[in-house]
Amino acid sequence: MSYLLAPFAYDFMQRAFIAALLVGVLCSVMGTYVVLRRLSFIGDGIAHASFAGIVIAYLRGADYYIGAAVVAVLTALGIGYVHRKGKVSLDTSIGVLFTGAFALGIFLMSRQRSYTVDLQSFLFGDVLSVTRADLWLIVALGAIIALAVIILYRPLLFASFDPVVAEASGIRAPILDYTLLVLLALTITVSLQSVGIVLVAALLVTPAAAAYQLTNRFAPMMALAVGFGAVSGVGGLYVSYYLRSSSGATIVLLATLLFFLAVGLKRFIKRQRA
Repeated sequence: MSYLLAPFAYDFMQRAFIAALLVGVLCSVMGTYVVLRRLSFIGDGIAHASFAGIVIAYLRGADYYIGAAVVAVLTALGIGYVHRKGKVSLDTSIGVLFTGAFALGIFLMSRQRSYTVDLQSFLFGDVLSVTRADLWLIVALGAIIALAVIILYRPLLFASFDPVVAEASGIRAPILDYTLLVLLALTITVSLQSVGIVLVAALLVTPAAAAYQLTNRFAPMMALAVGFGAVSGVGGLYVSYYLRSSSGATIVLLATLLFFLAVGLKRFIKRQRA
């Protein structure tokens, strides 16, 4: 028994488990909207764009995650603006802005003759290095995101399924779209420490996609996605301790495994009903 409980004996692991749980739940909640609106590419885009904020914060001696949050939010709002005002398709808007912001980060970093920032920790995450301050930041931002989702639950749901009818009913769909993009940007910023820029899009999409295989009702889908996200976060970190593997990669791989299990279960249920 002591062998199975070994990961929980260390303070840094306890903080990591809490962070992984919170991030898994947050990403799954927001991922439900991402999957329903077919915005899977946007998580990857905003995550990569945040790299520019990390570099700018490094050059200015500021907090990396504040820099990432500012650029992520600005990029998210820019995507929405270009899409709506410029009449440019959403995937094109995402592609142009995220590659531009990511290139800006690389450009600024390339002009430095020497730097001490561990880029790998930002690209692939390092949940084991979460401090108490990081944890409080995750809790604070997570509470803001959760409160916003609770308050805007019905309007966001209506606008996600039928934005045209929602706007005709008096719901200001454009403002809701911008709000959702900002919430996504904050969720991605919260997740950078745990899974990193490269893998955060997978954690946003995969648990919700797995839940979508098992139900087409919104509330059960979100509940299932939260369950898959929590299991992926905590379970992936637990497994990575014994396999001595990358925690972020293991979390995403477990989420992917759960997705394929959900696909298999869906096929099994269909055969039983046939």
